[in-house]
Amino acid sequence: MKAPAAVATAAMLALGAAGCAAMPGGGRVTSVKAQERSEQADESYVRVIPVTPQNNWSAKDIVSGFLAASASFDDDHKVAKEYLANANGWRPGPRPSVAVLADRPVPKVIGSGDQVTVRVTGYQLGIITPDGQYTAFPKSVQADYQVTRNAQHQWRISALPDTLGQTMLLTKNDVEQVFRTFNLYYFAPDRHTLVPNGVFLPLVNREDLPQRVVQAVIAGPTSWLRGAVQSYFPHGTRLLGLTQDKDVVTVDLSKDAADGDVGRMSAQLAWSLGPLSEIKQWRLRIEGRGIVTPPGKSQIQTLRDWQANTPDGPTSDDHRVYAIGAAGHLSTVRNNFPIPVTTRAPGRILRPAVSPDLREAAGLSPDAKQLLVTAMTSNAVPRVLRTAQDPEGRFTPPCWDRNGTLWTVETSPGKSMLWKQDPGKPMKQVAHWGLDGREIYALQVARDGVRVAVIAKIDGRKQVQIGRIAKNGDQVDAGSFVPVSSELTETDDLAWRDYDTLAVLGRKSDNTQVLPYLMPVDGSAVTSLGVGSLGEPVSITATPNAPVLIGTKNSGQSLVCRQSAFRDRDSEWACSIPGSDPTYAY
Repeated sequence: MKAPAAVATAAMLALGAAGCAAMPGGGRVTSVKAQERSEQADESYVRVIPVTPQNNWSAKDIVSGFLAASASFDDDHKVAKEYLANANGWRPGPRPSVAVLADRPVPKVIGSGDQVTVRVTGYQLGIITPDGQYTAFPKSVQADYQVTRNAQHQWRISALPDTLGQTMLLTKNDVEQVFRTFNLYYFAPDRHTLVPNGVFLPLVNREDLPQRVVQAVIAGPTSWLRGAVQSYFPHGTRLLGLTQDKDVVTVDLSKDAADGDVGRMSAQLAWSLGPLSEIKQWRLRIEGRGIVTPPGKSQIQTLRDWQANTPDGPTSDDHRVYAIGAAGHLSTVRNNFPIPVTTRAPGRILRPAVSPDLREAAGLSPDAKQLLVTAMTSNAVPRVLRTAQDPEGRFTPPCWDRNGTLWTVETSPGKSMLWKQDPGKPMKQVAHWGLDGREIYALQVARDGVRVAVIAKIDGRKQVQIGRIAKNGDQVDAGSFVPVSSELTETDDLAWRDYDTLAVLGRKSDNTQVLPYLMPVDGSAVTSLGVGSLGEPVSITATPNAPVLIGTKNSGQSLVCRQSAFRDRDSEWACSIPGSDPTYAY
């Protein structure tokens, strides 16, 4: 049997519930969630059963077989090492660096005799670093394998490509089968709010998954989020073991953890382990101190004990909705009708955002060349906070974060500047802005105050990217932007629906109309939102546990649309509120 056929028919053993992972062709590699707010812990695990090298395989077959067998992490890649003349030089480890290819590369033999070069070429979508961080990095790749005939006249790989080092070449399908994505949680600078950090973990077997998750969260945030968040596990902390007694799991940490903050370590563990169905209750043991109890909590903990640390921050059922009323005034929406808040002329602002204390509203002038702010009183007159300096310049719709800081981007073709205004201070340009060479169309800071979503012009397309805000005293660094998804060809507007999902307006292809979608920030599949006619969608706003609102133009009239039953993703849109530019107060 030839290797390609053997590899194609290699046995797959599916364990667990139905369903499997899937990744977009670009952007961040990730998986489809089984439920809207669940993670992948309880989805099926597809175990790759690799094929060992056969005596009659050619040099090309050996390289193909090695690449396929590399997707099996069993016994430290035991089968893949059988393809090597000397396996001692290849030690990928349990969390290797991975180059993710679109498809299995086709090998080509160069040379003849008992030693040949087998060259593989392919198209790389991105890379997974040893800390689990995926970054889109599309490019063509080429790798040369030296293959030698041994004393038994069997071909084996005698030298791996110098350009790869310990990096493994896996296809998109390999990663879908073997890896799972998990959110690890770390604290925002406020020391109270948790921030999710999505990582890729190779899943060797389901039984060791809790240990792998605990080890990963102890290891700290990925390079993408490092410097913006805080882990409260002291340096050197190790997992000594996980044991289960009836329904209670004991997480046993090394003595290094004795110097840590027991409460915050517990919160990080609770949220990171939360998606694992087998862990309902747990307790924390520290070597030398025995079972430890977080302040104000019981010895046995559940995820519910740490709900106050949610990345969405404090929320309320009293969702305050504002919009620009039909007369052009900033209005509060009550019973589907806008009631003016500011009425004095000139009082017109567009794309408003209301401050967390409900005292001010910021917005744009009709030409978007001025950033305006107004007090939330009927006699208020908007004042100019900043005017674009470039003749082609404009501002993105402003937003406030949970700390009362106002953010906006001043942008023009091919460049941009990020501006912020802290409470009681003048507006200031952010010195370290990772998208200064890009035109920006929207910016929204997540409720955790650390992550930021933008629409940036990349290669002629308006693309959603996510970055992080790192602070060091008065210094602010907004950067490390990575694409979220490649499923939409264009995106016009966005808002944070909750800590792991964006509500966006976009197109799936150039010849389709703009529609609303839900876009998980970990790159999972984009899903459509609502059914029925919307007219021409212009803007979108969202907040946790509330309906997504869309500002539309319909037969020349501006209307605000909401779903008739917002908890049903496929419920019909109802466009009955006269006005435009809806927004939720923080």
